[in-house]
Amino acid sequence: MPALAVDAATPVAHAFASCDAARFPAPLMAGPAAAADKPEAAAWSADLSAALYNVDGWGAPYFFVNDDGDVAVRPHGAATLPGQEIDLAKVVAKAAGPREAGGLGLPMPLLVRFPDVLRHRVETLNAAFDYAVRSTGYGSRYQGVYPVKCNQDRYVVEDIVEFGEPFRFGLEAGSKPELLLAMSCLVARGNPDALLVCNGYKDDGYVSLALMARTMGLNTVIVLEQEEELDIVVEASRRLGVRPVVGMRAKLRTKHAGHFGSTSGEKGKFGLNAAQILSVVTKLKAMGMLDCLQLLHFHIGSQIPTTALLSDGVGEAAQIYCELARLGAGMRVIDVGGGLGIDYDGTHSAQTDMSVAYSLEEYAVAVVAAVGRVCDRKGVPHPIVCSESGRALVSHHSVLVFEAFSATAPGQLDAATAYLLDELADDCRADYRNVMAAAVRGDYDTCGLYADQLKRRSAEQFKEGVLGLEHLAAVDAFCEIVARGMGAPEPPRTYHINLSVFTSLPDMWAIGQQFPIIPIQRLQERPAVDGVLSDLTCDSDGKVCEFIGGRHSLPLHELPTHATRGYYLGMFLGGAYQEALGGLHNLFGGPSVVRVSQSDGPHCFAVTRAAAGPSCADVLRAMQHEPEVMFQVLKQRTDDATAASLARAFGAMPYLVFDPEAAVMSSGESSGMSSDSEGSAAGAAEEDDDDEWEGVHARAHRLTTKQQQKLPCTPRPW
Repeated sequence: MPALAVDAATPVAHAFASCDAARFPAPLMAGPAAAADKPEAAAWSADLSAALYNVDGWGAPYFFVNDDGDVAVRPHGAATLPGQEIDLAKVVAKAAGPREAGGLGLPMPLLVRFPDVLRHRVETLNAAFDYAVRSTGYGSRYQGVYPVKCNQDRYVVEDIVEFGEPFRFGLEAGSKPELLLAMSCLVARGNPDALLVCNGYKDDGYVSLALMARTMGLNTVIVLEQEEELDIVVEASRRLGVRPVVGMRAKLRTKHAGHFGSTSGEKGKFGLNAAQILSVVTKLKAMGMLDCLQLLHFHIGSQIPTTALLSDGVGEAAQIYCELARLGAGMRVIDVGGGLGIDYDGTHSAQTDMSVAYSLEEYAVAVVAAVGRVCDRKGVPHPIVCSESGRALVSHHSVLVFEAFSATAPGQLDAATAYLLDELADDCRADYRNVMAAAVRGDYDTCGLYADQLKRRSAEQFKEGVLGLEHLAAVDAFCEIVARGMGAPEPPRTYHINLSVFTSLPDMWAIGQQFPIIPIQRLQERPAVDGVLSDLTCDSDGKVCEFIGGRHSLPLHELPTHATRGYYLGMFLGGAYQEALGGLHNLFGGPSVVRVSQSDGPHCFAVTRAAAGPSCADVLRAMQHEPEVMFQVLKQRTDDATAASLARAFGAMPYLVFDPEAAVMSSGESSGMSSDSEGSAAGAAEEDDDDEWEGVHARAHRLTTKQQQKLPCTPRPW
């Protein structure tokens, strides 16, 4: 440590008039980071924000930043016409705005679904494979399935089956409840030729369900994941008198090295190796059932990075397919599984799990060409090509919108607090005065050393009881100002968000998956703050501090002042897996949900369905608690007015609720919002004060029914 520059008793002119960084000694403020006069901030624009967040990279062809600085949606992709774009900020204003202003009053966070985007994804996938078939001269067709595990939401599954009906598009199930919903949906809406692929480990109940599906006219294929499952299939088919159609999942040698490739290769979780495949063929032949073997399935892994790896894996599987045909199996379909990746970070590269180095069209051509090439060489008729592309179908169709409600502020010293520094113990006061003297001299290295020593000594003295809390806070703020004055980068501020990472972004917490997260409005303004996101949960893992592009912070705007509109961010490309994987950490349930379709109304969209997220009573009930009984117990200890408040608490969502007038976004249209709703999903908590739970079960039923109310029933353009 340098020798003391100033004696502790020597008075020093105080450097703080208003006691903030602007009043720090001039030599320090002209230090390494401020040696030259900084030019005025350059003008900002929506286009610069789009480039900053790489929206055109990961968002094309669906998301862009419009001239108002809002994120907007092209519901029909590149085919969207001018005037059909949907402003996401206006959707949030409609959904979360107060009912008296024409909004739906839905509590945040909010999941916005765009079924038009889902339709476009289904049509684009099938168009890509149709082009691949025609351009390569392939002798069969493409017939895909949607793996419902990606998102089992009723309306998502029904939409995919409906939109895919002209393409014979089917479903894939991996469990008994998934099989039941797939059966029901295909019977009601599906093409008779659509495949129902039954994957996953199976018992007699699962296999019996699949065989029942065949009796209902569904094109069901039971895919063997283990050799032992063949015995279950044969026994059940004989008992029910149904001849099965069987497939096999092969363990390929081909695998990729990323996180999502761990389920592939010879040591993968599912599938049969070469010896087991031959054993199944032998058994089927002995039973006179070899004609039942009609499908070969494999899975290289999700987010396949390159078409070279894809072609290698598909070529290996096609060799197995041709060998099975040579052995006499009634082969008809090759199922290439999942793996069609999406570009989460917009880099179009194969270096990480966050991107892929090919387009949808290139993927389809690689698959079809590889199968055709092997079959031609072996003289085997071209099979139907099936894929289970779930992530690529549903990721783009929904946006999770949540609010940042507060943020940490940089340290500041007011006039009264600054003079506390003169009251420090001798050694700490000497460090403080030496910092000031070094700053005046422009000796930044010495200044930093004394500041570090001051902070360390003051912490030790606080632990010993020598220093008061006010003095400790003054030292911390002073040292932060010193660091800023010396040109040290300001650490990212923590933005507190009204969300549970564990419930709504489980892949981000569990496997480090990154999703694009950006503000959905104010993008015509320069985002001048670097921030990280901290959720509501009582868990240190409930944060987001890794962002696309290798960033460890996210460019954000200063939060609006009190009693103005909220600050909303959107998480994009999260339509796959996040809803099904989310749990109830801290008993935070799912978000409110709206379905928004493109329409010819003045704002180009109509809300066709709306529902508030699970209430406190709902999440308690999910963990085996009995909200009705809990209310009765608590009611005995309080008066009627408090009991009514308790009833409202059980019916409210677990997330924070702010003044709706303060939270509504000033989109310029808010005051003119109209709705044909006769009730608000958020209104479940708005009961009259004297409306207690007269009948425990009746009251709970009313709360639950109103909380889950779908609004509006008839779409109305807005």
